[in-house]
Amino acid sequence: MGVIARLGRSMRARLALFAGVAVALLCLATSALLLWAAHNTAADIRTNEVITAALRVVHLIKTHQIPRVISLDLEGLQVVDAAGRIVSTTPNLAGSPRLTTLVPDPDNANRLGRVCDLPQFSGECRLLVAFRVYEPEGDWMVYAFGSMTPWYVHPAVLAFLACASAGLVALTWFGVSRVVARTLAPVHLITGRLAEITAGDGGMRVPVPENAEEIKALAETANQTLARLEEAMEQQRRFASDASHDLRSPITAMRAELEEALLAPDEIEWRETGDKLLTSLDRLENIVTDLLMLARLDAGAPARLDPVDLADLVTAETARVRSKKVVTKLQPGVLVTADHVRLSRLLTNLLDNAERHAESTVIVTLRQDGEAVLEVLDDGAGIAPEHREVVFRRFTRLDASRNRDAGGTGLGLPIAREIAETYGGTLKIEDSEAGARFVLRMPVRKD
Repeated sequence: MGVIARLGRSMRARLALFAGVAVALLCLATSALLLWAAHNTAADIRTNEVITAALRVVHLIKTHQIPRVISLDLEGLQVVDAAGRIVSTTPNLAGSPRLTTLVPDPDNANRLGRVCDLPQFSGECRLLVAFRVYEPEGDWMVYAFGSMTPWYVHPAVLAFLACASAGLVALTWFGVSRVVARTLAPVHLITGRLAEITAGDGGMRVPVPENAEEIKALAETANQTLARLEEAMEQQRRFASDASHDLRSPITAMRAELEEALLAPDEIEWRETGDKLLTSLDRLENIVTDLLMLARLDAGAPARLDPVDLADLVTAETARVRSKKVVTKLQPGVLVTADHVRLSRLLTNLLDNAERHAESTVIVTLRQDGEAVLEVLDDGAGIAPEHREVVFRRFTRLDASRNRDAGGTGLGLPIAREIAETYGGTLKIEDSEAGARFVLRMPVRKD
């Protein structure tokens, strides 16, 4: 049972077994066809031999040289004269009565057939050739009996076909097994390498074969997946490191304030200390809130899908008092399908980022150009092209950002992009003459 189970699990064994069975069936059909052809040929040869022997006897009758007992390479022979007397026979039929009364048709000189169940032949069937010999006193009959050709023609023929078929099946099994083994060898290498990767041994890549195109594609795809996994793991490690650092900073600040206050409680201005603690708590709360938002977005948490008028949304968000001037250029009636709260969060993050980095003015533009296009442009120093994707990484803040705003969490822009992509949109930084130009593109709602 163990061997059968192993064969059932092994692709190599299954393919070899399938090929062996297929070749065995093909050999069986071919052998049957060859046996049929060989049997017909052998039967024709034997029939011709019996007919030839019978014609020799006919010649002896015509030349009046027929002996009483005649030896021929036949199973038996009887010559019957016109009076029905047996005048000549082979030694094995000497003294036997007439074996058959079959005669050729009046228009034929011979008759070919098969006779069975004759006592003289142990009840087996024999080939019969009957010749009519025309004599003056009447027609004589020559009955020649020959052995029937067996279905297997000869034991040697059957043995040859069986051995040849067995050899072909064995050769096919071996060949297919070897070919499949060589074909699957890269798969075994990939499997072994994946096991090593699982065990944490070495880099996260699998070997790529040179010749097997399909397996090469599999290995390349696996390497791409492993590369993305490695990148995700590295991003997660950076995320954990940055998150712990950013969470530790306000906690450390609060602890320092409290320890200082406890060292000299009578000399501390508790209101000022409370304000500092509240500032650290606000920063801590902002980080935790952003982390929870990212966790919900990563988990694909369901959100409401309502029609949102982007012009109304921008008007509401820009109505808040800000430290920089906000100029809006809005096309009315641009509708998208999204969650109003999340889209508000996206716009707030963009506006807060622009406000932190603008010198004096933030420009918000909304238009519909086959899709909804929302631009937030500040007149600050801008972002270098090589950093335009970096700023969308979590907990990433450029040095300039850290200097201008030490209270930022580094999660606002990643959250904004995650929200945009949730609703089939994109958020990118595009070229501008001055400052940073964030462009949000979203599909327009179709009524």
